[in-house]
Parts: sequence; C-alpha cells; structure tokens
Amino acid sequence: MSYTLKIYMLAIVSFLVGTSEFIIAGILDKVAADIGVSVSAAGQLITVFSLAYAFGTPILMAVTSRLERRKLLLYSLGVFVIGNAIAVALPGFQFLIGSRIILALSTGVFVVTALTVASKMAPPEKQGSAIATLVMGFSTALIVGVPLGRVVASVYDWKTIFGGIGVLGLFAMLVIYFTIPQSDGEKPVPFREQLALLKEPKIAVALSITFFWIAGYSIAYTYISPFLLTVKGMSEQEISAGLFAFGIASLIGSKFGGYSTDKWGVPRTLIGGMLLHAVALILLSLAGHSSVVVFPLLMLWAFSAWSSGPTQQYNLISLAPSATGIMLSLNSSVLQLAMAAGAGIGGIVVEQASLTSISWIGAAGVTVAAGTVVASLGLSRSRRKMEARLNQG
Repeated sequence: MSYTLKIYMLAIVSFLVGTSEFIIAGILDKVAADIGVSVSAAGQLITVFSLAYAFGTPILMAVTSRLERRKLLLYSLGVFVIGNAIAVALPGFQFLIGSRIILALSTGVFVVTALTVASKMAPPEKQGSAIATLVMGFSTALIVGVPLGRVVASVYDWKTIFGGIGVLGLFAMLVIYFTIPQSDGEKPVPFREQLALLKEPKIAVALSITFFWIAGYSIAYTYISPFLLTVKGMSEQEISAGLFAFGIASLIGSKFGGYSTDKWGVPRTLIGGMLLHAVALILLSLAGHSSVVVFPLLMLWAFSAWSSGPTQQYNLISLAPSATGIMLSLNSSVLQLAMAAGAGIGGIVVEQASLTSISWIGAAGVTVAAGTVVASLGLSRSRRKMEARLNQG
C-alpha cells in the first residue's frame, strides 16, 4: 500500500474524531434545550473540550512518547469510544462535560500522533500536501458529520449521534490496525525543553498566529447554528444545507491551502487567506436574510479559514524541523486554547451584546492574526540577515 493511501486512511479516521469535536456547534441549541441550560452555557462545552485538549495533550504525548505509534493510535481510539459511550448512557450536564473531557484527551493524542506519522511517511517535498490531507479529514467532518448530525438530532435525538460515532470508532481501530505500519516512538522530551521553544521569538510569534486566527474563527463558529436560526431567520432545513455548504468549502480551502503552500509559499497563502477570512465574516454580518446571499458568504468564510490550516502547520514544522512532534503538540494546544477563548468570548458577547456582534469581533481577531504573520516574517528576515553577517564575519 502506498504512503498516499495510508495517509488517506488516517484522514478517514480524522473525519470521525473531527465530527465528535465539531458536532456540538451544529446542535448547540438542541443540546441546550434538552439539558435545560442557556445557549451560552451549552457553548462552554466547547470551552471545556478545548481546555482539556490544550493542557492534557502535551502531558499525555510526553508520557506516551516511547510508545509505538500505531499502538498509541489504537489506545487513543479505545478511550475515544468510551467517551462517546458516556455521552449516550449517562444523563445530565455534568456527565456530558466529563464526556467532552475524555473525548478531548483521546482526540488530542490521536491528532498529534496522526500528524506526526503522516509527516514522516510523506517525502519532504510533499509534507505540506500530506498535512493538508489530514486536515481534509477534519474538513470532511464539517461537510458530512456536522450537517448530518443536525438532521439526526432533528429526526431522532442528539445522543444518537454520539452512539453512532462510538460504534464507528470501533471500526476505525480495525482500519488503523490493518493499514498503518508500526513505527517507533520518540525519545521523551522534558516539559522544560518543550517550553524552551516558546522562548524563541520566531516560534512564540508564529504560535500567536494560530491563537488569534482560531480565536476569531471560534467566536463566530461556536454559535453558528443559533446565529443562522435567530439572526438570519433560516429554517431547520436551510441550516442543515448551510452547514453542508460550509463543510464543502472548508474541504476545498484545506486542499487549496496545501497546494498553495507548496506552489506559492507560506506568506502569500497565510496573509491572503486571513484577510479574506476577516472580510467574509464582516460581509456575513451585513448580509440580509436571503439564503441565496448567506450561503456563498458561509462558503467564502469556510474556504478562507481552512486554507490557513495546513499552511500554518507546515510553517511551524519548518521553523523547528528537528522538533516536529513538539511543534505540532504546542500548536494543537495553542489552537485549542484559542477555541476555548473564542467560545468563552463568544458566550459573553451573546449574553451582553447580541448574536449579530460575534462575526464582527471574530473578524477583528483574524485581522490581528494577519498582522502577526507580517511581524513573524519580519522576525525571520532579521534573523536570516544576522546569521548571514555572522557567517561573513
């Protein structure tokens, strides 16, 4: 089996774990109504997931660093199945929070390990595209998983979704076992050494790009279902169709991001994508109630937002090629902290201001991210000039 096919197998399983992460945003209003909490309170299920992912993943990756990689993928999926079972079997908001924590930890370990395995299986000149294929798995969760989850929650019950994901998780374990070859673990890296990377200005600034970009995205996306329902006046069918359109555009954006990174480089892809991302959010807020106008803007938002994913991953790997696993782990943690911050800020905005305001504040966050890219490029140029002078001297 070729390395390309193996990477696509990982992407298929990434679709599954991506669905478990993203699905809450698609059914937020239904979960809130069923368990008897406000929409902004239900939104904090995303905050809890993201915080557990952010702080738990680096610890678990350090503890399991010597473990053979395929075995680690299988263990993480086993815990993932248990997390979904808790969401189905045990009632109440507290158990749902517990389920989200378990799902976050298992998803974090799987994602970081899968990205590391994919980047090692691919030739150096195809790493950008390999990472994009993995990200495509998450995009497909938006295309199929989230809108399908919305439909299932409307016809049956939102818990049915997690039951289905849990069963598919068992099949995913078989897919990993039979398609992904064994690969050695890595030498454990002390936390002091991991955090030492953050002291390097170029890495700290590069990671802050992830934070502002994802925080801006999360402020708006966490409350996308109530936004479309309340602000844009969409019907249940239109929301499912809108989420489907969003997902298709995210898939295209992810693949384009990988292609653009390989062809035109990181700076053009990141800056262009983020500026378009901010513009799309502003236009979405200004648009009327017609789905003919809203749908293309949702697709523009998704395309531009997800085009930055593989590019930023590749950018971080290129900054510290000898510490790929650490960089991917740090980036995953920053990304999830940004998701938590975005969901939290969005909840405050929804409670204190209005649902309409989330897209404007989200756009501001993404614009800051684009400015940070420019600052990051300036630091890299200064460093290269300094190194050139030292070599000449």
